[in-house]
Amino acid sequence: MSPRPKKNRRLSPLIKEVIYQPRGREFEKLTISNVAGDELEAMRLCDFRELEQAQAGRNMGISRPTVQRLLYSGRKKIVEALLKGKAIQVTFPSYISFKIKEG
Repeated sequence: MSPRPKKNRRLSPLIKEVIYQPRGREFEKLTISNVAGDELEAMRLCDFRELEQAQAGRNMGISRPTVQRLLYSGRKKIVEALLKGKAIQVTFPSYISFKIKEG
């Protein structure tokens, strides 16, 4: 049995595909930590805008437990990258199909 397909997620236009790298390190020699755009959007809504997880889920079109999972996985990837000197790449998987304006 195949897993259930991921629900489309709505993101702010502020979330862009980008790579951050530690200063003074050659990019070719870095390990890259891939952070999905929806993980970054969940952190932006909950940590930066200080929304409750349920409200963040409504903004993104997903459930509160999904927001909680995105927060956990995104934070873990970013902290690991910072501690281990990895580059951080924000990516857009296929289930992120469109963006919304801030409301």
